[in-house]
Amino acid sequence: MQDPNVPSIRRVVTGHDDQGKAIVMIDEVCQHFRQGRGNAFVCNIWTTDTVPANNDGDRDGGKREGKFTMIEDGSVFRILDFRPGVEARMHRTDSIDYLVVMKGEIHMELDDGVEVHLKAGDVMVQRGTIHNWINRGTETCVIAVILIHAKPVEAGGQVLNAVG
Repeated sequence: MQDPNVPSIRRVVTGHDDQGKAIVMIDEVCQHFRQGRGNAFVCNIWTTDTVPANNDGDRDGGKREGKFTMIEDGSVFRILDFRPGVEARMHRTDSIDYLVVMKGEIHMELDDGVEVHLKAGDVMVQRGTIHNWINRGTETCVIAVILIHAKPVEAGGQVLNAVG
């Protein structure tokens, strides 16, 4: 039974049978959400070890072991579930992140205190900046995010490595 505290996300993954015919490999409601920082849940939909990705085999890339923010030379597709009062965490990853707000509202805060308000249907591209997520509302915010490994940002004559 699905835990009522996490979103109901259906995950459909295709693959190939032994004869090379296209098949549905996985069709399920995600049961592998894990607790993130305070008042947040994370579910990896899929991960890859390489870019470009290797689509061979039948390993479930969504159930990769361990906690990780990003995979060096790889990609991560995950769902983030941020409750009101989500614990603050300023961070930067060595990745380019494509985000879609699926439900609710959230504020994205930059290191200088500038905030951008995002709501359901909004999209964002996060290009290696230090940021934090703040849910000041009364409802959960659900975000789909795809992280693709990138070289560290160079700006102002400095290399800006991953933080937090």
